[in-house]
Parts: sequence; C-alpha cells; structure tokens
Amino acid sequence: MIHETLTDQEIKGEVKRRYGSLVSSEGPSSCCGPDSCCLEPADTMKGNLVKSAGYSNDELKNLPAESVENSFGCGNPLAFAGVQRGHTVLDIGSGAGIDCFLAAERVGDTGKVIGLDMTPEMIEKARANAQAGGFSQVEFRLGEAEDMPVQDHSVDWVISNCVINLSPDKPKVFREIARVLKSGGRFSISDIVLGDDLPDWVTDSIYAYTGCVAGALKEREYLHGLRQAGLTGVEVASRIVYDQSALKAFVGNVKLPSENMRLDDLLTEIEGKIWSAKIRGQKSGSTSVSSKWQFLVQIR
Repeated sequence: MIHETLTDQEIKGEVKRRYGSLVSSEGPSSCCGPDSCCLEPADTMKGNLVKSAGYSNDELKNLPAESVENSFGCGNPLAFAGVQRGHTVLDIGSGAGIDCFLAAERVGDTGKVIGLDMTPEMIEKARANAQAGGFSQVEFRLGEAEDMPVQDHSVDWVISNCVINLSPDKPKVFREIARVLKSGGRFSISDIVLGDDLPDWVTDSIYAYTGCVAGALKEREYLHGLRQAGLTGVEVASRIVYDQSALKAFVGNVKLPSENMRLDDLLTEIEGKIWSAKIRGQKSGSTSVSSKWQFLVQIR
C-alpha cells in the first residue's frame, strides 16, 4: 500500500501541504478535491461541514466567521462532553480554532484552551480568529500530535476532530494523550474508522490518506490502541455509517482494481464499512469537580 512505502515525514508533509492550502491566500491547491477529509470538493466545502457535524446554531452564532468557514472536521467533539469552568482543554489538530473557541466558552476566563496544529497556515489563521473573537484564554501552538509541546499531566480534557486518523504513528499519539492528561482526565475526539472487511486496495493512495481513508484504523484497532496507552473506559458511544453519496467523496479518485469495475460497484462493495464513531474514555485516577474529564471520540 502506498502509505506504507512513504516515510512518516513524507506523509506529514503531504498532509501539511494539502490542509495548509485550504486556508492560504492562494486558495486550495489542485490536489485538494473530493478525496479530502471534508467530504466535499475544496471549492464548495468551506462552511458546509458544520451543518452535518453536530454543531448547533446557538454554538456557532458567536464564533469568528472564519473559524466556522474553515472548519474541516467530521464531528463536534464537545457535544455531550462535561467540560466545565476552570478546566484546561487541549485540542489536537485545532485547525482554524472552531472547537477551541467553543471550549473557551465553557471553561470561562478561569480556564485555558490549547490548540495544537502542525500546519503553520492553520496556526496563523487560528490566532487571527482568536484575536477577532476576543478569546484571550485560547493559545495556539505549532507542533505534532506525536510529540506535543504540552507538559505532563497538565490538561483536564483532550479533544480532537478528524485528525488522529492522519497520523502515521497513532500509538505514539495515544501515548501522548495519556501523558498530558491529568489523573482522572477525559477525552473527546471525532475521527474516521473502518470496518474489518474494507478492501486493502481502497486505501492504497496518498490521496485517500489525506482524505482520512488510508490513514484510518479499523475501529477495534483504534480502541485497542487507546487502551494500550493506559486509557480506560474506552468505548464507542455512537456511530454514523456513511451511505454511498458520502462514500463517493472519499473514494471518487481511487484507482479501481479492474477495468471492468465501475465506481458504483465499488461504492456498493464498501457501503457500511466506513463510519464516524463517537468514543469516550479517561485516564485512570480520581475524578474531582476541578478535574472532570470526558473523552468523547467522535469518529465519522
């Protein structure tokens, strides 16, 4: 498979290039098309994802417009989460900042939100959005999920929105989550997962990788990885299984294994095998009012 022949840095470089182009002044690069993680062509997806990702109008109405327009996640990791006033929240792959700003409204002026992203263009956009929205308790840091510039045992919540699937070293990301969480802390993440019977060749493309397919784990592997990192209570709270119209955006550019196979045949074969899941868990330890963590992983 292609993503197995690329180095970790090559994969990260491709992801940076493609997602950076989505918010650059020059606009999306030609490679950012319907195979992107956002499920829509780059020229039409801006601002549309929040409509199907679980965000309410009340949540979005007070946010900087560009943080909503440049939201490319696959869920609302704060939905049904127990983030409270005074908490410290870390958002892995914070993008333009939409989830950070929603978290800021919950933690208040006594709390803190850290947005982490490896794409300089996203960090620049997010910082501008924070200034425009007056979110003084939000800080954005440039860094990678596999080696987060965050102190040990320093955050109450970890959230993430369709980002971990893009990492070439997910076990390391899971260990980093366990490292930065306080004892008793919880997590809330949105991401893509795969069924056990998804054909391997479907993921054999760098375009699919940055589109969240080739990089995504099978659901059971994802949950096992979190548990292996020392996190407990890991479970899938809900699933949204994609129909053929949604799946077409994932695999529309995938090379078919046979000249006799049509795209419609492929969509029929993989329907029900790629989905978004909401997962939750925590780091072992006592949970108090001041360190209440809920890690809801929403996977497409």
